[in-house]
Amino acid sequence: MKKQSLGRSGLEIAPLVFGGNVFGWTADEATSFDLLDRFVDRGFNAVDTADSYSSWAPGLSGGESETVIGKWLASRGRRDELVLMTKVGSMPGRKGLAADNIAAAVEGSLKRLQTDYLDVYFAHIDDDKVPLEETLEAFARLVDAGKVRTIGASNYNAGRLRDALGISAERGWPRYDVIQPGYNLYDRAGYESELAAVVKEEGLGVVAYFALASGFLTGKYKSKADLEGTARAAFLEGFFDDRGMRLLDALRKVAGDLGATPAQVSLAWLMTRPSVVPIASATSLEQLDDIMGSAQLTLPKDALEALDRASAA
Repeated sequence: MKKQSLGRSGLEIAPLVFGGNVFGWTADEATSFDLLDRFVDRGFNAVDTADSYSSWAPGLSGGESETVIGKWLASRGRRDELVLMTKVGSMPGRKGLAADNIAAAVEGSLKRLQTDYLDVYFAHIDDDKVPLEETLEAFARLVDAGKVRTIGASNYNAGRLRDALGISAERGWPRYDVIQPGYNLYDRAGYESELAAVVKEEGLGVVAYFALASGFLTGKYKSKADLEGTARAAFLEGFFDDRGMRLLDALRKVAGDLGATPAQVSLAWLMTRPSVVPIASATSLEQLDDIMGSAQLTLPKDALEALDRASAA
């Protein structure tokens, strides 16, 4: 399987990243192990998580996803096959990007993940209460210590990202080589209006979260009524506007024409964007096989044009 470079980091990943937010939440440990086995056995090699996953769920406090992944790594011995990504800054009781918080948080993540290094360590969300210099120097110390290979920025706007890149260049510190924005066929403006230009200018890698808009772009839900009782209802309600319904119709049409599924088409569309690798989650082997199929799907020009028209604001 052809792999894509993550900016100038030297890391290469397959065209789909497994979103580990489900581990220990909507996928129990045994199911998570099966999913990770299948994913890596099929040649995919990147998993994304965060120390805060899944603190939003009733009865959970964060760290669950990293713990499950760590147990899988320990039982399988496949650490060298994986590009492992996690984040700092949003875990309850350990929020923000102050230097001392980063130094403590990384130790917690390494312990839960049962590894001595992270391939990509993301600032989970920009923290404007802490000077960028402080955050970047803290990350630089982790790289120097061999605990982190590459750093990344999640949920930064273009201005702050440019500032951070400038500081790293001036100080000779490691830079944010990878960004993680929310980006999908429904939510395009935030990334395309500003961040895409920085990515092109600076040669950054992009791993996009909410690639399937919390499941909306799978076509599984045909109306708001279908959301009742689901774990993702709160994430999904806002997508069912006129543009969202128009987009679902287009997705189903393109998928039908290509003998694919809406999820595969949605992910394959993201794979056509320069430097972008989508993140997607699955809670069953059937779902995982579906999303992995996107890596073998080529969208013809007329399909891309139809999707662009349907997703236009």
